[in-house]
Amino acid sequence: MRLWLAGWCPTRHDGGVTLPFATSERSTVGVEWELQLVDEDSLDLRQCAASVLQRLERARGEAHPNVHHELLLNTIELVSNPGHTIAEVIADIERSIHDVSPVLNGLGVVLATAGTHPFANPLYQRVTNKERYARLVDRTRYWGQQMLLFGMHVHVGIETRDKVLPILNAMLTQHAHLQAISASSPFWSNKSTGYASNRAMMFQQLPTAGLPHHFETWDQLERYTDNMLHTGVIEDFSEVRWDIRPSPRLGTIEVRVCDAPTNLTELRGFAALVHCMVESFSRRYDEGETLPSMPQWYLAENKWRSARYGMDAILILDAEGNEELVTETLARQMEELAPVARDLGCERELASLQVVLDRGASYQRQHRVWAKNGNHMESVVRLMVDEFELGRPI
Repeated sequence: MRLWLAGWCPTRHDGGVTLPFATSERSTVGVEWELQLVDEDSLDLRQCAASVLQRLERARGEAHPNVHHELLLNTIELVSNPGHTIAEVIADIERSIHDVSPVLNGLGVVLATAGTHPFANPLYQRVTNKERYARLVDRTRYWGQQMLLFGMHVHVGIETRDKVLPILNAMLTQHAHLQAISASSPFWSNKSTGYASNRAMMFQQLPTAGLPHHFETWDQLERYTDNMLHTGVIEDFSEVRWDIRPSPRLGTIEVRVCDAPTNLTELRGFAALVHCMVESFSRRYDEGETLPSMPQWYLAENKWRSARYGMDAILILDAEGNEELVTETLARQMEELAPVARDLGCERELASLQVVLDRGASYQRQHRVWAKNGNHMESVVRLMVDEFELGRPI
């Protein structure tokens, strides 16, 4: 959410780095959605983001504030303004799609997305001409070149820094559930991987990606940041790419674990689920409850199980090691979060996730189409294009 706040910066003193946490209104929300630029004829990815953004800027007379470059030239990112409801931020996303669509006319390009592209060769993709991206790929080499991955990020405002780490640690107990229901990357470089979310497995190869480290206090996070800066692992806290992370400059918790949903219905639903989870934990914290957490080894096991088995995963629920099928947990959570959803004005959006429980997550829908059409990857991309255009799962 680049638009949330300007003027934030970390400060260094003799004791190390201080990470100021920006003031943010409680449970404001924002969404980022990474989209693929797909060739109409071949259905492969097109390296034309620079042309799309230049055309968009000429059409408007200025750069579009909500449409941005990403790491690769086959990608554009739509970014909402911060809002109070999911409906507000999705309206921003829809306006951006409306603005971009005419620019694509004549380029032979359509929009689609999922956690990965089923058959594009990652080594053929070109990197956006920005120093930070070139530095990332130069440092990480082969694995950096494999980052042909697409996600959605949800920011939720936290009104006081004291809440950030307790809520983040509690959100990690739900991390694998979010990964499972949003899984949309079963294919990779023209192969069926056997994973519901191959994106989850690939992205964690970057040195600061994957599950976050466990911190009890903000001082511990500041010491971590100081050590990473001192040893040259990062040049800025934004280079910490955890699945769930604090965003000090924006005053938010940023949930980055979800694969890119293929359509607006799932985008609304996943954003609502995150929004409600964070607000629910915030209320429990206010009531004096000790928020749940789990050992790191349980979190790592859950991440692997949900990436591998998706909606068929049996996930660890708590520090005692109790387990439950992810679909049963999600169905119960939707009921438990319904009062929070009413208060946040996203009851309909949260309820829309029932279609995912009924029809299957994206990776399941992709597999059905792939098998029905003789294992042709093009049919999967056609499904992605159709779901994006229709705005709902098929």
